Amino acid sequence: MDYRQLGRTDIKVSAICLGSMTWGEQNSEDEGHRQLDFAFDKGVNFIDTAEMYPVPPRAETYGRTEEIIGSWLRARGNRDRVVIATKPAGPDERLVYVRDGKPRLDHDQMSRALDASLARLGTDYVDLYQLHWPERPANRFGRLGFEVEEGGDGTPLEETLAALRRLVASGKVRHVGISNETPWGTMRFLALAEAGKGPRIVSIQNPYSLLNRSFEVGLAEIATREQVGLLPYSPLAMGVLSGKYLGGATPEGARLSRWRHYKRYRTPAAQAATAAYVDIARQNGLDPAQMALAYVTSRPFVTATIIGATTMAQLETDIGAADLVLSDKIRADIEAVHRLYTYPAP
Repeated sequence: MDYRQLGRTDIKVSAICLGSMTWGEQNSEDEGHRQLDFAFDKGVNFIDTAEMYPVPPRAETYGRTEEIIGSWLRARGNRDRVVIATKPAGPDERLVYVRDGKPRLDHDQMSRALDASLARLGTDYVDLYQLHWPERPANRFGRLGFEVEEGGDGTPLEETLAALRRLVASGKVRHVGISNETPWGTMRFLALAEAGKGPRIVSIQNPYSLLNRSFEVGLAEIATREQVGLLPYSPLAMGVLSGKYLGGATPEGARLSRWRHYKRYRTPAAQAATAAYVDIARQNGLDPAQMALAYVTSRPFVTATIIGATTMAQLETDIGAADLVLSDKIRADIEAVHRLYTYPAP
């Protein structure tokens, strides 16, 4: 397993980060523990979660994922050997059960969110506390275009960063990061930190895959020059790049079979692009999922690729991608497909 520096910190994280958002919904506590054990034995020392997990979010399961990680940490006694990242939720009309239905990124709200996360995780600190998404209107979760919306931008970024500074000063947070953020937001956080307004962000967690390389426009340069590495989520585009949904297939128990309203990566263009990528993998004797993951992990602006699995077989395949090095010929073939389907899924 390759280990990489997290931002400008002294923390080294595995190139594969274990995502957890299915635990408590698609996976039981025992299954979550088995995934954690397997990943840890394979050298994965980085675990990503969030207060609102599992996804899709529901009041009945809110916080359950953190509880599963917490029970594993207590049972194994290895808190000092893993890097734990979690996130407070921002405003979302679905989260009517979170902090009076009005989660915000101010000090009071994030302090309450953090204390609750720490209790569920059974630890007195988290290594990385990431803003799950901007409070202001922004291009996140596939949104394109931009216009100012009524109601303003919510909590000013300066106030949010000052709140994070207080959480770091309390000893409950080691480092901070952002997620689902734009180039403008990323540079504003960096500028505010440089002006002494709060801690410097060390990472950004945004979607990135063969079907969505929008991070490369603007954010890749920032991530590289400013050492704010990407923690890409959905590197398999919700499993689509494995090829299992091609031809209209709906595998029993699969995520997009259970929740059909997730259509982001199932557009006609995305299906055509996926078929082309899967064909490259199979022509070269590779597992399509491993090829897609290996491509993401090899990018110079990536710190750790966040994988998620519902079965142990999927997990073994995904972690195995860490050892795969793609040839120049395969990379060239991938780029040729990308030129045809530059942005097939928003």
